[in-house]
Amino acid sequence: MSRATSQGPDFVPPADRIAAFDNDGTLWVEQPLAPQFDFVFGHWAEEVRAEPSLADRQPYKALIEKDASFLRGVATQDPQVIESLLKAFARSWAGSTPAEFDAQVRAWLATARQPKLGVLYKDLVYQPMLELFDLLKDNGFRVFVCSGGGRDFMRVFAEDTWGIPKENVIGSAAEYTYADGGIVRGERILGTVNLGPGKPEHIFAQTGRLPVFAGGNADVDIEMLSAARFALLINHDDVEREFAYTAFAEASLAKAEELGWTVVSMKDDWSTVYGKRDGSSDE
Repeated sequence: MSRATSQGPDFVPPADRIAAFDNDGTLWVEQPLAPQFDFVFGHWAEEVRAEPSLADRQPYKALIEKDASFLRGVATQDPQVIESLLKAFARSWAGSTPAEFDAQVRAWLATARQPKLGVLYKDLVYQPMLELFDLLKDNGFRVFVCSGGGRDFMRVFAEDTWGIPKENVIGSAAEYTYADGGIVRGERILGTVNLGPGKPEHIFAQTGRLPVFAGGNADVDIEMLSAARFALLINHDDVEREFAYTAFAEASLAKAEELGWTVVSMKDDWSTVYGKRDGSSDE
């Protein structure tokens, strides 16, 4: 860190100090599925009960039939599967205001628990990553979260949970329109899905720069990590306190070895896994 902030060959001018991090699996638990899907799937189940004809359409059909291949695509963040989910997501909340959507997410955050750990999702944020955010900000870095998940979903808790402003959240999003003095959500997806090459593309579109520092945990993060001067990869190898898995991270682990990225072992390198911005631990 000192090399980036001190005059020398590795010095990074303050304006270029951009750090970007994936969310699911990098900042909080992503097993058995990313938490946002818990929120979305519950809402869609209510929609199908109210409008049974939806059961014949994707992604509702796959969810009702518990289609293993589709759910695997969700877990791997397969771009085609994620795009179909985002289109349904946009449809579900089309015409809603930001305040209405925020209220639904906050209500879900207050009650939704991770099934294995029995803890509220919002309490399963990784304490070491929050400490890293603080270190980066103390050294003049602007911290961004860049995820394939919904931008507006993450913005609801970004300031309270991560200590970063809403505008520093980059994710897949719906279009908005301004009418009658207010903003309402549209049905179309804004731009491309924020996965793979979409991550550095979206980061550049929002900041005008590529990240100097990037953190991720999966194959869909490879392009973002490759675009950065310093790359950090989280290895989920702690079956006792979290989960142990390498599925859909094999290519990123191989790339880390090839390019010399820093790989963090949750089991060996983290004395504490979960915590809050005030430094308190839930363990």
